[in-house]
Amino acid sequence: MVHDGLNWLTKVRRTALILSASLVPLIAFVASEGRAQSVMRTPNLNVGSRVPTINPVAPRTTPNIAARPDFGVMARPHSDLGGRSTLSAGRFPTNSRSTCQGAGGGADGECLATSADSGKGGSGKTLARKGKGGSEKGSPQAAFNLRSVPNELVAEIDGALSTAEADELARRHGLERIASQNFPLIGGTIGLFRIVDRRPVDVVRRELAADGSVRSVQLNLLHFLQQTKKPAMEGDAAQYAVAQLRLPQAHAFVRGMNVTIAVIDSGIDARHPELANSVADSFDALGSSEGPHIHGTGIAGAIVAHGRLMGSAPEARLLAIRAFGKGSKGPESTSYVILRGLNYVAEHGAQIINMSFAGPKDPLIERGIAATAARGILMVAAAGNAGAKSPPLYPAAYPNVIAVSGTDAQERLFSASNRGSHIAVAAPGADIFLPAPDEKYQITSGTSFSAAYVSGVAALMLERNPALKPSDVRAILTKTARDLGVPGRDDQFGAGEADAFAAVTAAAAALAVPLASTGKPAGEKTPALDPSADNASVSRALNDSPPSMAAEKSAANAAK
Repeated sequence: MVHDGLNWLTKVRRTALILSASLVPLIAFVASEGRAQSVMRTPNLNVGSRVPTINPVAPRTTPNIAARPDFGVMARPHSDLGGRSTLSAGRFPTNSRSTCQGAGGGADGECLATSADSGKGGSGKTLARKGKGGSEKGSPQAAFNLRSVPNELVAEIDGALSTAEADELARRHGLERIASQNFPLIGGTIGLFRIVDRRPVDVVRRELAADGSVRSVQLNLLHFLQQTKKPAMEGDAAQYAVAQLRLPQAHAFVRGMNVTIAVIDSGIDARHPELANSVADSFDALGSSEGPHIHGTGIAGAIVAHGRLMGSAPEARLLAIRAFGKGSKGPESTSYVILRGLNYVAEHGAQIINMSFAGPKDPLIERGIAATAARGILMVAAAGNAGAKSPPLYPAAYPNVIAVSGTDAQERLFSASNRGSHIAVAAPGADIFLPAPDEKYQITSGTSFSAAYVSGVAALMLERNPALKPSDVRAILTKTARDLGVPGRDDQFGAGEADAFAAVTAAAAALAVPLASTGKPAGEKTPALDPSADNASVSRALNDSPPSMAAEKSAANAAK
């Protein structure tokens, strides 16, 4: 009996093992399908005409997404940049060590002053260490604070130093000079250095800052593009932003012609049909060999799309600045590279700069932003996707920048959007339908795209009234914004959601000064915004090349 019982148990166990083995592939298949669906979905959309019939006062509802016919193929998940990193080897892994590690440097990356500036530099803040003091452990800002390129320093050095002298300066302090460049934007020469031994970063910083040929030293901080990794699964992906911003009404009068917008971002696919003839110049601040990227191409589309989609300023000229390359956590850039981008666009005629990225308070970038503002260039930035508990992120939180939060198809706040007293206006940023590299399209979310839409609206205003200053554009945008949330200004939407038609109308009302400055008779009336008027002279044909800038790279860039 005992022997028979053992045989029965043995047979049962064998049967269970066989069944288990047969179920494993099925379980793995189901699990993998679930992960794929959580990454992104195929946009089965049919946008149709780029100029839809819109009732601006009718309540907006979410269309039936399931009923849409197929629009095209979805680009591969945007976390796949393709190609190789073009920044220095080993630069991308997140630096989990303290950025300051001792007195004299702030948690926000504040640079060390030289002995001549002793007592003036530093933020007066202390870095959070082992959960004590400074930024709260685990907070979004703390995460940004700790992200810098390992063993790299950015220093302002004496501009009179030759290349050989700059190399000798590096050798004296156990460093390797990666690059150095004079930046007319900030009136200084910045060098990028790498520590070649295992000395602590704070020790090297102090030694370098004490050198008579060095004016300031800081970490080479990291900054990140503001695109969510997983697109939202609800909302209207078929260009609801066009109606919310009232773009068709505004485009009856202006489309961004002769306005130059610089996009500091990842690579842009200038050959995409939505972007044809829009990229007037390009500059690779990375010196990379990576191809076009989904984020930069989407940002460009939100501004100038003019094929099957509609951007906010379809006839604007773009300066495509590649400053973000493949990193361990997605596309990222550094203090030095972003400053290169800012310097280039300030020297090449940009009127508006779109900055759809976020990072810590960065002394070098802050200096570049202030110098850019002093040149009368308008700057727009994404508020960030760190959510309600995040402190302000930069460059959006700098005082000379228009910070933009995100909304969805129901005009609610995009759930991942940053909040704060620095928010100026809001714009659509959830489930946005945009171009992607290789003639593909994407559904994506992020305050990156909210900022891009507002950059385009600003271009419409500048076409209508080229004499507007950045402060005028900000004032008009906030005054004409459609109030959302609690009545009045708030930390979620700022003044409200941007209204392109109202902003263009207000810009036109201020035309008296610019008309006088261009020699127009003082007694001649400003033309009214009449939808029935003939506006053929306002905008060039979409297939024409930009009138004043070459479609290829500038001579200065091509000579590199």
